Amino acid sequence: MTEHHDIVVVGAGMAGLTLARVLSVHGIDVAIYEAEPSADARTQGGMLDLHEESGLAALHAAGLYDQFVAAHHVGGQELRVLDKHAVVRLEEEDDGQSKNRPEINRKDLRRIFLDSLPAGMIRWGGKVVQVQRPRIGRPRATFEDGHEVTADLLIGADGANSRCRPLLCDATPQYLGVTLLEAHIYDPANTSPHSAALVGHGSLFALNDEKGVLGHCDTYGDLHLNFGLKVDESWADRAIDFSDSDAVRALLHETFADWHPDFHAMITDLEPPFIPRPLRTLPIGLTWEPVPGVTLLGDAAHLMSPFAGEGANVAMQDGLELARAILDHSGSPDEAIAVYEQAMYPRSAEKAQESASNLEFCFAPDALASLVEHMNSRSAEKEVL
Repeated sequence: MTEHHDIVVVGAGMAGLTLARVLSVHGIDVAIYEAEPSADARTQGGMLDLHEESGLAALHAAGLYDQFVAAHHVGGQELRVLDKHAVVRLEEEDDGQSKNRPEINRKDLRRIFLDSLPAGMIRWGGKVVQVQRPRIGRPRATFEDGHEVTADLLIGADGANSRCRPLLCDATPQYLGVTLLEAHIYDPANTSPHSAALVGHGSLFALNDEKGVLGHCDTYGDLHLNFGLKVDESWADRAIDFSDSDAVRALLHETFADWHPDFHAMITDLEPPFIPRPLRTLPIGLTWEPVPGVTLLGDAAHLMSPFAGEGANVAMQDGLELARAILDHSGSPDEAIAVYEQAMYPRSAEKAQESASNLEFCFAPDALASLVEHMNSRSAEKEVL
């Protein structure tokens, strides 16, 4: 069976949801196909800081800013930078006055968008296995269960391993040389007060020896922690069994052997699951020749390092700007695509380069000094403004 929709979005991440919400506000229907079986099928990651020109602008256009304000993490812009001896090298308090990068749990932000969409707009369990663009006819997506969908405009918002990207280019994500090992501490005020004190109410960067302990406290007081390691791409496949919590903790104790005892107390208190996340990127400045009726959003178009906090923000801006282009070029999806892509290319390339540079200096031999200098420069710019 083959269905047809004017606009089909593959993927219900922040890019696709933003696009769908902005279009639905203006009475335009969108069919979203998401491979996951439900909204709660997996965890959604940690905190996001939303930026004025991108994530927050998208929320305003989507009519969801008030819901965001009600759910955001008050105090989440606090920052602590430590060395391996647990000496505080930089500390920024969240006084509640700065509104340019407020924090929110990713799952809460996603829920705000999901709750705003018409019932049935998202087809859960819609796993795409193939996307085609015939010489004559409309783009076509084939799903795991065998059914097919055609569209006047097919939008790949399906992440790093996009099934839609090969229609436009042959680029694939490349490893960046750093893997983050993710874990959590729940209710640390009671279960691990020393860890709660290390992290504080916002974000923690502890950097030394070309490795790091990176974390943040979420809206509910839980700690999301990542241990950053410069290892080869296959490390996660051969290091240890990551389902063996004792083995993971032993590995981290060994890896951070000469770090302050407070970090080792944190490692001891870590709770599973332990998830290795090799960091990958698409080529910075990636472009492609126009393909009628097809484009990409978010990580599918410009996967980047998370070390500038730009991934979700750029994705939401993608969704907003493509929605505006569709509205401005009603009845001409290819014109809408052209307007969107030509603005997206340089905008995303700039943020991807910033993300790559930040990752490089965070895991350089002089990472701590570089990060402190960077943060101080950013604070000085805010004061001038």
